[in-house]
Amino acid sequence: MPIEFARSARSTVGIEWEIAIVDRATGELASVGDRVLDVLHSRSEGGRHPTITEEMLTNTVELVSGVHERVADAVADLQGQLDEVRTVVDELGEYELICSGSHPFSQWYDQHLTDKPRYHKLVDRTRWWGRNMMIWGVHVHVGIEDQRKALPILDGLLAYLPHLQALSASSPFWAGVDTGYASNRALMFQQLPTAGLPYPLADWAAYERYVDDLVRTGVIEDYSEVRWDIRPSAKWGTVEVRVCDGVSTAEELAAIGALVQCLVEWMSTRLDEGQTLTVLQPWYVRENKWRAARYGLDAEVITDVAGTERLVSDDLRELVTTLVPTAERLGCASELQLVRGILDRGGSYQRQIAVAEANDGDLAAVVAHLAEELRGNERAERADAEASAR
Repeated sequence: MPIEFARSARSTVGIEWEIAIVDRATGELASVGDRVLDVLHSRSEGGRHPTITEEMLTNTVELVSGVHERVADAVADLQGQLDEVRTVVDELGEYELICSGSHPFSQWYDQHLTDKPRYHKLVDRTRWWGRNMMIWGVHVHVGIEDQRKALPILDGLLAYLPHLQALSASSPFWAGVDTGYASNRALMFQQLPTAGLPYPLADWAAYERYVDDLVRTGVIEDYSEVRWDIRPSAKWGTVEVRVCDGVSTAEELAAIGALVQCLVEWMSTRLDEGQTLTVLQPWYVRENKWRAARYGLDAEVITDVAGTERLVSDDLRELVTTLVPTAERLGCASELQLVRGILDRGGSYQRQIAVAEANDGDLAAVVAHLAEELRGNERAERADAEASAR
């Protein structure tokens, strides 16, 4: 099955940001995304908003940036879209917006499925696991100018999958339970048949054979249903990093976007120079994913083929230093340094746990905290824009 890899400008970046809607009074998830989208579509040329879309559950809207050279521009693009959604939600008057890898206490059986055949098919096949997909994430696309680089860069990125997962981890609670995991989302999502870690594939032809096998046996209809944590996105000519939990601040969004963009460009440059990328054994990659999901920024991860172990937060600090020259070339040096800010003040999962503990385990307080982080972030962005205009 030939799969054409689209032409894409090298190391350009696009980001997808999934946003949940909650009831302002109770903090419960609110299945009103269809109402919000109806209003947005009615106010858009052609009767459909070009970049804000539905997701599997009607409690969610997805913001999709355009293709940008700079991470700052992609984040600003998403912030503008978030303002549009906020305007409609505030007009409705009863709802708030949050973003995290999971909702702290809402139940799967109260949620409504978006009425699209692809979602009905997924749930019909996966049943309980599919209906439990109350998850939100950030996906980062980075342009690859040569199809032959796509899978080698994907393999190289797997060594840094735990770094990205730990940095973004924001799903410690699930359906009212303190799971003991920094990212319960990571382990929940991989229950879907084609989700989770990618298989080691030698080249693009091997990837095409893999997709052909799945199509012929009825597992999928096309390659877009391969939902790996990191995958080639042939339609856009990108490598797509999908492992990250949802985040509630633009600073975290920018940090993750910059880290992914820099890693891809750094690896692409090393390939150009004839260097070999570090590719960990699949069993190390799997163990690293579990450790990052369980322990977040306190995880000890395996960093090389010899089995060297190191605290992921320490490795992240060193990685930022390594990537500074790449970030300067890409124009995201300040965004990359935001990674250090997350390490200094704590990840979202840590902040959520602290709020719950300060409120005697009241998870509604955690939802209010997430809403305030997102809304406070928007206020700061508007203030910066107004200051720049003056």
